[in-house]
Amino acid sequence: MLTWKDIIHFTVSGNPKPDRRVEKTEEEWRAILTPEQFRITRKAGTEVPHSGALCSRYDAGRYNCVCCGTPLFDSTIKFDSGTGWPSFTQPMKENAIKYIKDSSFGMVRVEVQCNTCDAHQGHVFPDGPEPSGLRYCINSESLILQTDA
Repeated sequence: MLTWKDIIHFTVSGNPKPDRRVEKTEEEWRAILTPEQFRITRKAGTEVPHSGALCSRYDAGRYNCVCCGTPLFDSTIKFDSGTGWPSFTQPMKENAIKYIKDSSFGMVRVEVQCNTCDAHQGHVFPDGPEPSGLRYCINSESLILQTDA
């Protein structure tokens, strides 16, 4: 189980190696994503709080990267953080997520990206529920829910 100490270590010492890499040109990404998905995943945008389709869904399944299909989060670790974005306590695999120090907007945060294709997902914070204490705050537009049904 990852902890905040692990996340900080990744931002300083490097991220785990992904299982595979997916790389496309900006034009290729634009061809397969909606304008909003492109803005969020490829340009590090953020959706308006409480506007995402996956914010209040709790179906059983996996949350995959909208760009490359990599499984990132499992529905069993999703929780209602009250922030207006889907929130998770852990990635599906340690190497599914890439961690980057983000000093934009006058604050220091940790950006999370898909480690396979570098798609911006959101940010991780150390104020989540136990036992990990992590809150992955993720944009709905960066995910596809693959249900178990």
